[in-house]
Amino acid sequence: MATIFLIIIYLAFISLGLPDSMLGAAWPMMRPDYGAPVDAAGLLSMIVVAGTIVSSLASGAVLHKLGTGKVTFISVAVTALALLGFAYSPSIFWLAVLCLPLGLGAGSIDTGLNNYVATHYKAHHMSWLHCFWGVGAMLGPIIMSRYIAAGDSWRQGYLAVSLIQFALVVLLFVALPLWKRAEAAGGRAAATEVRQEVISPQVPGAGVLRIKGVKLAMITFLFYCGIEATLGLWGSSFLVNVKELSAATAAGWVSLYYGGITAGRLVTGFVTFRFNNRQLIRTGILVSLLGALLLVLPLPAVYSLIGFILVGLGSAPIFPCMLHETPARFGKEHSQRIMGYQMAMAYTGGAFLPPLLGWIAARSSFVILPFMLVGYIAVMLISSEKINAVMNKRKEEVSM
Repeated sequence: MATIFLIIIYLAFISLGLPDSMLGAAWPMMRPDYGAPVDAAGLLSMIVVAGTIVSSLASGAVLHKLGTGKVTFISVAVTALALLGFAYSPSIFWLAVLCLPLGLGAGSIDTGLNNYVATHYKAHHMSWLHCFWGVGAMLGPIIMSRYIAAGDSWRQGYLAVSLIQFALVVLLFVALPLWKRAEAAGGRAAATEVRQEVISPQVPGAGVLRIKGVKLAMITFLFYCGIEATLGLWGSSFLVNVKELSAATAAGWVSLYYGGITAGRLVTGFVTFRFNNRQLIRTGILVSLLGALLLVLPLPAVYSLIGFILVGLGSAPIFPCMLHETPARFGKEHSQRIMGYQMAMAYTGGAFLPPLLGWIAARSSFVILPFMLVGYIAVMLISSEKINAVMNKRKEEVSM
């Protein structure tokens, strides 16, 4: 039963990743249909992110009232309806309207499932959970490209993905009674691994944001997602404009960056049996830093490919391991609310740091990309190590 339930959770995360990369893949075909400017895709993306941030911040109260199972079911249903609306949207205005529920659904399910797995399952499940997000993120453009290559409209691609989401909605509805039973079984299975490390801090009157280390964790999430989105959005531009590669080659190299993240998370799931989250986070940040430094150095273009892959592989364990550490760092009773804040900051980093780099590069050169990546990674490393120092001090105070 536990295995079946985990498969359902993994499928839900594939559904979370499916629409994330579809807009970029479909936009060259969508834009002429609507007569929209090129940069309108950025506005649509910002609306999605805005909805995601709002639902992440509200997720603590919503999940407390409805439970993870119902929130997951409702969120996927809302996402499926939004994607169906995309397939039949008559204007760019209606696309913008539909972007809001698309974001609202994504934020709730992301926060809810991350906290559920962090509090009830072992570390390797968190890494594999985000590996399945990568599977979804890769499948979205593949599905869209197949329909476009076959001469069909981009609308058919969105319709196909919405039908996949509706199939999952039916599965999640049938599985609703399993949530409470799986929660009890999962909690017993995970208790011997992480919960022994929890030293729940006292919450001051101002709330969980006053807990030592929470703000540092939020900064770490902001810069992690900023790095992931920045390299994904501007990597091709860097390779074409600075390394003088063809657009096709550059796109292929960026896809290997995402492949590195996905494959790395699959491997990380097995590595967690031997190394703890803290070790994997530190190692991942250092590997990413090495990859970014390779991009800084004036080396032949092939070293840029190695740099992209290293940044991807290094990024792989950071996000899932930080999420899984949340209950251990701040206590299970605080983790749901803190998880929502962390996810909101993660989406904020992914929404605003890439445009910041693009704005600066438009006024200078894309040669700044690796330098800014090194700066972002350095801030992430400092914040992460400061959290470790806070946790060590808390353990020392308790043991005295």
